[in-house]
Amino acid sequence: MKPIQKILIANRGEIAVRVIRTAKKMGIKTVAVYSDPDSQSLFVLSADEAYPLGGTDARSSYLNVEKVIEACLATGADAVHPGYGFLSENTDFAKKLEQNGIRFIGPKSHSIEAMGDKIGSRILVAKSGVPVVPGYEGHSQEMSVFKNEADKIGYPVMAKASAGGGGKGMRRINSPEELESGILSAKREAMSAFGDDRILLEKYIVNPRHVEFQIFGDTQGNIIHLHERDCSLQRRHQKVVEETPAPNFPSSLKSKMAEAAVLAGKAVQYEGAGTVEFILGESGEFYFLEMNTRLQVEHPVTEMTTGLDLVEWQIRVCQGEPLPILQTPPQKGHAVEVRIYAEDPKEGFLPSIGKIHHLSFPTREDLRIDSGVVTGSEITMYYDPMIAKLIVWGEDRETAIQRLIECLSETIVFGPKTNLQFLQKLVSTKEFFQGKVSTHYIADHEVELLKENTKEELKFALAGLFFSSKQNVDPWIT
Repeated sequence: MKPIQKILIANRGEIAVRVIRTAKKMGIKTVAVYSDPDSQSLFVLSADEAYPLGGTDARSSYLNVEKVIEACLATGADAVHPGYGFLSENTDFAKKLEQNGIRFIGPKSHSIEAMGDKIGSRILVAKSGVPVVPGYEGHSQEMSVFKNEADKIGYPVMAKASAGGGGKGMRRINSPEELESGILSAKREAMSAFGDDRILLEKYIVNPRHVEFQIFGDTQGNIIHLHERDCSLQRRHQKVVEETPAPNFPSSLKSKMAEAAVLAGKAVQYEGAGTVEFILGESGEFYFLEMNTRLQVEHPVTEMTTGLDLVEWQIRVCQGEPLPILQTPPQKGHAVEVRIYAEDPKEGFLPSIGKIHHLSFPTREDLRIDSGVVTGSEITMYYDPMIAKLIVWGEDRETAIQRLIECLSETIVFGPKTNLQFLQKLVSTKEFFQGKVSTHYIADHEVELLKENTKEELKFALAGLFFSSKQNVDPWIT
């Protein structure tokens, strides 16, 4: 198969910057596409070429399939990397690229389609011997059927949208009295978010952990796993902290889950980077949750502990090359990732838009910063307000966490409000140090985690005064 010459990145922000970095390392030209608000963004300036999509919001720019394909044809790009989000799991987009002779750096469309439907994927992986959460995924959406099935499963149950992800269309239902309102609420949200209101029911697993496995497949039929990531610290089903190896994770359990993850990949003849997500119960039982058919936001922790470049692997697999190695490599040390957002934790984590007057991170060998913004960038209302991912490596978990706390305290953002102090408190808790958190931990301790931290605020205020004296700006313009 002919090597890829030019990659168009159908995405924006830090993931576009990250893909460009690897493409340049491999000697491959890059094209950035951009909306009107992003015309001067870091990823646009970093690419070899840039092509305007026009529009402001995602729907009129990055999600417009026709515009993106037009950009490919106009710039002569022979492959597209979709990043994550936006078009990364859009079957129609992958098919249209193929029809235009453009390679999609991701799995085949049939794999995306098979895993994009939670009902269909549950049935598919269960046939391959992968354990799934006891539940109901039948065709009937009648309320009487849901009532009968919920009684069989036993309360509490979780109503989940069959389409989409990101925690949308999910409701915990604690009793028969809550069933109808919970189902209808989940259906309304699912229809609004995905245009599909089909719901399935699953047994609600009390105090679960969220453990996922990175898998990789090639066109020769090889599929391996690249270890696990623990993503249990979540807020409203959105991951906040990710790490690998998972703490308090017996090797025997890891082996069973890894085997199940590879089986799930084989069930759809998977090619490229994918993530198989599991719910892990308190007594060690685990169940398939879903499979994300793309690169994950948290892939850097896997890269930090294996020394691999997963984007390079994606490109090589897309070119028809076999996996560089056919056995799972050993892990070295421990890595933790947090996502720094422009948001106000004390106002329900509402996005905080505006200009970033100053942005700086500590510099050290064991720290990786993935960011799509710099000092002077604007956080707008149109897109995800993530400022950066901060990924720290240590020889062991304790060292990695300690370094993470230090790096967070040395990170400075002036302009929009951020979740920096919230993250500092979160990763400093005794429960996180002990690896004893569940997916409910943040919700259960939110009041405590949001308490004023006068000492930290004073530190930031002093830093602000220092900065203002150097840059002649108002540090309180937030």
